[in-house]
Amino acid sequence: MFQKFSLIARYPIPVAATIVWTIWLTLMVAGDHWHLFADRWFMSVTMVFGSFIAGATSEGGGAVAFPVMTLLFEIPPPVARDFSLLIQAVGMTAASFTIIALRIPVEWRAVCMAGIGGAFGVVLGLDIISPLLTPAYTKLFFVSVWLSFAGALYWINCNRTYEPQSRIANFGARSAALLFTGGFLGGIVSGITGSGLDIITFAFLVLTFRVNEKIATPTSVVLMATNSIVAVFWREGITTGMAPAAWEFWYVCVPVVVIGAPVGAWFIRNRSRQFVVGFLYLSIICQYVLALALIPEKPFQLSHGLWAFTIATVATGFAVFHHMARLGGGTTCDMLATTALDRHQRQDAYDELRIDQPQIAHKDKY
Repeated sequence: MFQKFSLIARYPIPVAATIVWTIWLTLMVAGDHWHLFADRWFMSVTMVFGSFIAGATSEGGGAVAFPVMTLLFEIPPPVARDFSLLIQAVGMTAASFTIIALRIPVEWRAVCMAGIGGAFGVVLGLDIISPLLTPAYTKLFFVSVWLSFAGALYWINCNRTYEPQSRIANFGARSAALLFTGGFLGGIVSGITGSGLDIITFAFLVLTFRVNEKIATPTSVVLMATNSIVAVFWREGITTGMAPAAWEFWYVCVPVVVIGAPVGAWFIRNRSRQFVVGFLYLSIICQYVLALALIPEKPFQLSHGLWAFTIATVATGFAVFHHMARLGGGTTCDMLATTALDRHQRQDAYDELRIDQPQIAHKDKY
């Protein structure tokens, strides 16, 4: 038995792929779905990149799939959202399996509290809010919020010298309530675009709780996997079910994402915190530019209302994320002052150790 666990720990990606491929092949043969590749192959190519981003960053695969499907291929938003949730239930679950097998650190208390809030939020987003929104405004809202988060994260990283934490310090009722609220809001976004719980929780962990991005990223991956599974079970077991076209795209993408997402998680695990942050910046900027380019109108000929909406969303998002940072540690000056005080305290302790050490050695000598 221990040898089996050792094998899984050493080769998590091949083990996860073998399990998923076996189930997928059974379904493909039983339903004779091979012909779907002829017309749906473009999504297989898209998810090569989407699944890698999903495993390596706090952005789910839906953050790539949704804009490509709705704006480039003009696939209806409900189909794109359903596909995003379906494919993340496989790809990000495989990535989560890899994270756990490789013992990559995860903030499990955040997974629990934000996951519960996200379960309620995704149901609300799927059944009530999503039908009220139009595709262009929905996607621009999503990427604009991400762009504002990237700006806030960059500003804070340029103005802080404190050490990021490996876990939430002094976890209590306030922390649990914030994570539940963030999870609920993120779940609503997931119900609209197919992903969102991961980015909102990532923002809370990094900005409010000062958790290292290397810890927050795998935590967000596990969270998005659980949220996608909840959404799929809700749609398939309780409401109208996933769109049939979403299942067709799912069949042609499963063999890709079960490798891409775990490889992304493996790729990022030993990278420095600065690399993780830089990679996140790059993915957010590329996503935003891609979304603007794929809007049915020309990128620089958008309606005044759409531009105003985008600018207002970015400005508001930056203010909100900056407020998250203040919730966690006050203003930047406060953080720097606290860090300086901690540094002086550590230096005083070190000086005392250096003074006491010769005396101890002298006593031992005699």
